[in-house]
Amino acid sequence: MTPYEIAQGYIGATEGPGPENNPTIMEMYASVGHDWVEHDSVAWCAAFVGHCLEKAGLRSTRQLTARSYLTWGIGVARDDARPGDIAVFPRGAKSWQGHVVFVHRIEGGWLWGLGGNHGDAVSIKRFALSKMLGVRRAGQVAPAVQMSVRDVQSRLKALGYHEVGAIDGIIGPRTRAAILAFRDDNSLPRMPVIDVALKEALRGAPPRDIAPERAQGAPERSRIINAANAQIGLGAVGAAGSLASQLDPVLRDAETAQGLLARLMDSLGVAHWAPTLLPLCAALVFALVIFYALRARAARLEDHQSGKTP
Repeated sequence: MTPYEIAQGYIGATEGPGPENNPTIMEMYASVGHDWVEHDSVAWCAAFVGHCLEKAGLRSTRQLTARSYLTWGIGVARDDARPGDIAVFPRGAKSWQGHVVFVHRIEGGWLWGLGGNHGDAVSIKRFALSKMLGVRRAGQVAPAVQMSVRDVQSRLKALGYHEVGAIDGIIGPRTRAAILAFRDDNSLPRMPVIDVALKEALRGAPPRDIAPERAQGAPERSRIINAANAQIGLGAVGAAGSLASQLDPVLRDAETAQGLLARLMDSLGVAHWAPTLLPLCAALVFALVIFYALRARAARLEDHQSGKTP
């Protein structure tokens, strides 16, 4: 969809009643990098135009001043203006003040503009052509950074913000926590939203710094490491005991297990090797327990030291 088509879909949107804010308008501020705005009563004609541009994949001026669009894109002669172009008009007594709209149509000495903040709403309003400051059209306009929620989650995880959790396209508590952590590390307003500022920062941000004490430390009260240490200790004791005491007498005490094992060995014709094989097999089992416990402990330490887990 074009920015103009997107803008048409907002016709009728109004500011919230009284002290309430319309979340649609608040999203417009955020989408152009101004999520610090707290109320929809802040002039939002430029936020509306910028939001429609960004949503269509074009980079806006990302400013809340209407006159910032006088240098956006390429200039167009008044007679060549067509629907979807951007027109800027003066507003107020100060030189920086203005109003920006999408051109809807031109008839005679009047331009009908589709814009926001027309009586606190998105609507089509008439303006005198004689007062128009300029008309602009997308020319060599850089494309906006397009990132879905999944893209943002993947990028956060790649940068070391593993608290993002699953890459599921849902902005849940863990994704919001990762966004807040990234914003805090990159001097962005601490708002759990995906806006232009966040996308731009994610594109060029360096990997997350890992504190030296974390990079060389170990997690406190880790159940995985405690269990791994216990398995390593028990495995070592078991392996030593199996080799030292020849486990055959112990196995004979376990009548059911011994009977099954004896029949199996008889069927394989290796019963006479049982006194030697059984302790070796037991030692091998204990060695495997130790091996996998060591791997589990190493993986847990690596996850902690790389920042993947608390």
